[in-house]
Amino acid sequence: MEEIEIIKPDDWHVHFRDNEIMQAVVPETTRHFARAIVMPNLIPPILNGKQAIQYKERIKNATPKNHKFEPLMTLYLTEETNKTALKQAYIKGDVFAVKLYPAGATTNSDSGVKDIKKIMPVLETMAEVGMPLLIHGEVTDKDVDIFDREKVFIDQKLDFICNKLPELKITLEHITTSESVSYVREANKNLGASITPHHLSLNRNAIFFGGIRPHNYCLPILKREVHRKSLIEAATSGNPKFFLGTDTAPHLTIDKESDCGCAGVFNTTYCLPILAQIFDNEKSINKLEDFVSKNGARHYNLIFNKETIKLIKLDNKLIFKNYIGIKKEKIKIFQPNFSIFWTVADKLL
Repeated sequence: MEEIEIIKPDDWHVHFRDNEIMQAVVPETTRHFARAIVMPNLIPPILNGKQAIQYKERIKNATPKNHKFEPLMTLYLTEETNKTALKQAYIKGDVFAVKLYPAGATTNSDSGVKDIKKIMPVLETMAEVGMPLLIHGEVTDKDVDIFDREKVFIDQKLDFICNKLPELKITLEHITTSESVSYVREANKNLGASITPHHLSLNRNAIFFGGIRPHNYCLPILKREVHRKSLIEAATSGNPKFFLGTDTAPHLTIDKESDCGCAGVFNTTYCLPILAQIFDNEKSINKLEDFVSKNGARHYNLIFNKETIKLIKLDNKLIFKNYIGIKKEKIKIFQPNFSIFWTVADKLL
């Protein structure tokens, strides 16, 4: 039986939501990840250090006592964000990073940024103190095709920020295109990118296979196969600019399976087996630790985790559970359209 032991991974992009959903999904992340950057797009959003501290406490209360886990908190950037208060929250350690959502780009992003130039003073302050900027990189202009919004954002917005503030630590999150891969690879050392397991697993056909597949609908939306292959090449290359950010985004099935279904894929439960299979298929299993455990820590200037985990390759394909339950409702667990033969060792216990 083939097995590998790697440094315990981190997830550099998670959505925990709040209340009953948070209680259900937090243990799915904390079981196998040592740290995670937690997104602030609640209703209402996390706008200041006090709110971040309170949310962090709720996450810790939802974490099983035998799980060693550190949530890294973020603030939701708006055009009214106070740069002095932001700086103080970062220096005190109340928050780790700031999230830039273009207004209307994704779930609970209506309070996001419309004019990049209005937030430049805040970004300048962040660059001065070393605070990371996390970006959902899509424009929201209705005249721009949904499959082109990431590329247009790079051309119109990201390039402007990188040229004005090359010293600012930036993560272009959940990249989906070959253009993003090329831009990040060639950009200055302070720009990195996270990649999700679902964008590595599926192309846009998966949204429409045999009908509408709402549980494969996410933002940024899945792209063509050529882009998926580019993402796989980047993830399995060992290039330190690319690292895991699952963008695991739980929604109740009643909200996904509706006439206006929510965007988001809940993928954390089997994230590591899926990634191990992808890397194994690419004959790059030796690069998995870089992608899930090392590259993100390097990007954020953090030490590697001291604990390790073991992944084992099975003789028979892994059987997925389909849902996690929340009272009378449920959340669909992401499953790729190919067989998985890897599992985390504790799944065998």
